[in-house]
Amino acid sequence: MLSYIVRRLWQMIPTLLGVMLLLFTLYTLVGGDPSYILAGKSLSAETIASIRTQLGLDKSLPEQFLIFVKQVLTMNFGTSWSTQQPVSEIIRTRIGPSVMLLLTWQLCSLFFSLLFAASVAYYKGSIYDRAVTIISTVAMSISILVYIIAGQYFLAYKMQWFPVYGWGNGFWQNFLLYIPLPLIIGVAVSVAPDTRFYRSCFIEEMNQDYVRTARAKGLSERKVMLKHVMRNALIPIVTGVMSSLPYMITGSVLMERFFGIPGLGNEILKAVNSSDFPVIKAITIYLVIAIMVFNLLADLLYKWIDPRVKLN
Repeated sequence: MLSYIVRRLWQMIPTLLGVMLLLFTLYTLVGGDPSYILAGKSLSAETIASIRTQLGLDKSLPEQFLIFVKQVLTMNFGTSWSTQQPVSEIIRTRIGPSVMLLLTWQLCSLFFSLLFAASVAYYKGSIYDRAVTIISTVAMSISILVYIIAGQYFLAYKMQWFPVYGWGNGFWQNFLLYIPLPLIIGVAVSVAPDTRFYRSCFIEEMNQDYVRTARAKGLSERKVMLKHVMRNALIPIVTGVMSSLPYMITGSVLMERFFGIPGLGNEILKAVNSSDFPVIKAITIYLVIAIMVFNLLADLLYKWIDPRVKLN
């Protein structure tokens, strides 16, 4: 297994280089000249030349790419153009709220989705199965904006169970006061599609020969579901969960925007609106690294779930 991990880590290097080259090319071709953005109203030739020198834009393209490679290797992407803060400091302070929301959201969604999926697969074809399927289909057709607006209006404004908007300084204050409402809304949004997908995984495994063999040996349905079906159905489920985790960190833009959570999703929106390319490049590189790491963890989880899986 150690050799497999080392080999996968080596394979990440050309992938990361390819992403860096693509990002640098897009930044150079369509990003425009950042010196004009930073100069603002001081569009004198001396000011623009000074900014270009500070950013290394007066150098050749190969030299600029080497500077970008150095930034990635040192994880030092300079300062933000809009706030003049170090990019590493911005990401460090923004990653915490995003991870807090992400982990609670993913764990709760996974728990309820697995619970519903296993139960409807167990009672396949029953009224309960059809009702959950219909409710999930209807829930999937509703926009997340409707969930957010309705949740804020009824649960926060009318019932006053939660604050409508805001973020505190302490972990427990945020976890107990500001996270629950976006968590409830996020789980309500993700449970429906996850339940339908997990249900199909369970039903596919229930039709396999080893399940019929287990039943023929006299094992109870509960043991068949928990010990045999659940374990094998987890492999595609792990694939879906691990591949979605990096995107959830940066993809919860609406949640963070509507609820005032100072996370990476909110920071991406601010960076795009202000053409803050150092922040955009840094978050893109971190996202690519996270995707590769989570894919490696997914492969290792396959081996842990099913020892028959061979890592080649």
